[in-house]
Amino acid sequence: MDIQESQGESLERNRLLASVAVIGGTALLLGAPFALRAGSEFFLPLTVALILSIALVPLLEWLERHRIPSALAAFLCVIAFLVVANGALALIIVPATTWFINLPGRIPKITSNLQPLIDFYADAQRYLDETLQMMRTEAVAEVQKVTTDSPTSLIDVFISAAPAVGIQMVFAILVIFFFLAGWTRLRTGAINSRGSFTGAMATARVIQNVVSATSAYLTTITLINILLGVSVGFVLYLIGMESPAMWGGIVALLNFIPYLGPVLAAIMLALGGLMTFDDLTWALLPAIIQISFHTIEANLVTPMILGRRLTMNPLLILISLSFWSWIWGTLGALLAVPLLIIIQTIIAAAGKPDIAGFLFESGTLTRGHNGESRASSTSDADGKIQNAAETGKVTSDS
Repeated sequence: MDIQESQGESLERNRLLASVAVIGGTALLLGAPFALRAGSEFFLPLTVALILSIALVPLLEWLERHRIPSALAAFLCVIAFLVVANGALALIIVPATTWFINLPGRIPKITSNLQPLIDFYADAQRYLDETLQMMRTEAVAEVQKVTTDSPTSLIDVFISAAPAVGIQMVFAILVIFFFLAGWTRLRTGAINSRGSFTGAMATARVIQNVVSATSAYLTTITLINILLGVSVGFVLYLIGMESPAMWGGIVALLNFIPYLGPVLAAIMLALGGLMTFDDLTWALLPAIIQISFHTIEANLVTPMILGRRLTMNPLLILISLSFWSWIWGTLGALLAVPLLIIIQTIIAAAGKPDIAGFLFESGTLTRGHNGESRASSTSDADGKIQNAAETGKVTSDS
């Protein structure tokens, strides 16, 4: 009788702990997005640093296998990343500053290129002539107002935001360095901290899968986007587009954003073509080139290279893209797919839906006084039913 009462008390306590865990987890899930959005100055550079650190782990491990100390290997990884990132940004930002400065002076050329389209619709619908004239007059006045009040270059905007941006960049770089420098100890400590061999193997599997999937995706997509940008830039150079390297860099960068990035790149190239060429057909040609190359890349190159291992549900990509864009804007959109890969990899490696069981080593929250781990009260009930059935079977057989 005492044993049954003890088991009943343990079951009630397990149910109470499970209820508290569910309520706390639900509150955490509901409040986390708002906390991430409100604390973007801290969470955004931290997230960027962690994703980049995971992507750099294979390079770190390669350097360590060649007997380079962890601290020095981490420093070399950070230097390599900074060189590549600064080169890419200089390739885009320096020419873009010139385009931004020259934008007010090129508005007449844009208007001249669009004039045939405006005249076509005006001739087809003459009753809209006055409305179109009014819209054109207001647009010119608005452009003049913006030109007068806005900064003269991107450098002015960067200088005004430099303190906050500089602090976040230094913070992210330090996080990357210390994460990589202590990666081996961190991984070993996480595996050895598990209380069972099964838990240790599961932790090692999760870590390995996250690193492999994230680094493989980022490396592959980066190479594909670079080749796409180089191809588009080369063709733009052949047709006489100004700053083809800048446009190729913009195409490569925006292609990291699924679906929306290529559309935005095509719009920007169309605007750049209207600012460069005098004929409407030639002005729209850069956007057509970008769309053509992106169609080939998205439907042939990327599926063939990535294969099924890194194929993701388009609906999940859209949800992740919308969610992280809402929280962190453009940078959130860039991080949407890597974060989705990390989350999916952890769930797949840890087991579905027993994420809590993985984190707490198969039932720490539901451990009874006798030291035996029980997954849930349902399993206890099933065990009692099975024992009762076996007892009844033996009795009937006897």
